[in-house]
Amino acid sequence: MDAEQLRRSAVDSPELSFFARIDVVESTGSTNADLIALAADPAADRVVLLAETQVQGRGRHARTWVSPPRAQLAMSILVRLPGIGPASLAWLALLTGVAVVDALRTTADVPAELKWPNDVLIDGRKVAGILAEVAAGGDGAPAVVIGLGLNVSLTREELPVPHATSLTIAGARETDRTVLVRSLLTEFAQRFTAWRDADWATDELAAAYRERCATIGTEVRAELPGGRMLTGIADGIDDYGRLLIGGEAVSAGDVTHLRAQY
Repeated sequence: MDAEQLRRSAVDSPELSFFARIDVVESTGSTNADLIALAADPAADRVVLLAETQVQGRGRHARTWVSPPRAQLAMSILVRLPGIGPASLAWLALLTGVAVVDALRTTADVPAELKWPNDVLIDGRKVAGILAEVAAGGDGAPAVVIGLGLNVSLTREELPVPHATSLTIAGARETDRTVLVRSLLTEFAQRFTAWRDADWATDELAAAYRERCATIGTEVRAELPGGRMLTGIADGIDDYGRLLIGGEAVSAGDVTHLRAQY
């Protein structure tokens, strides 16, 4: 990545002036953990951290993963959301998914879509995952760190799981990580600003998410907290960002697309 270009972008580029700081490090344990620590400073807001490699990356349910050097995008964003209600916070991760899909469709020219809640797919295979963590609350504006891991140039042998893919494998038009970062951050800034200016109303955001979500209308199996399994057709996404399966609202769990062919 061109670290200097990205650092300048926060100052010189109108589309990225939303961000106060964009930093790139050679290696770190977890970009999410680093920004969660930074969030203790109440002045820290709209900060981006990228790492050329992560050695203790975190996924959902405390899963760990390691990124090959310079083959992925390992990026986290710290934002504060003044005045937002607790029930609306979950939409930040879904907003990020919409931004990632739009950036990949326009910049990389791949048919990206969403798998509820926070995975990005290309032709049914996972190319990116998103993890949002509340970093600070209390009397101030809630601070949330959103982490993104995007497979860019991994070969089939380097993929973490058989049902994953990368932009290179998918035949993406663009795999320059600097270009991809700029596109991803631009889409995120536009979506976040519109959401904030709408006083955190979710109508427009929910419509955008539903339009891009491959889970809706698919037969799925959800492994819910406590070990319960729920199988059925995913009917939709409700106003709280929960997945509806046979009329039951699911707020957390591992979801498998049963019709997906890997």
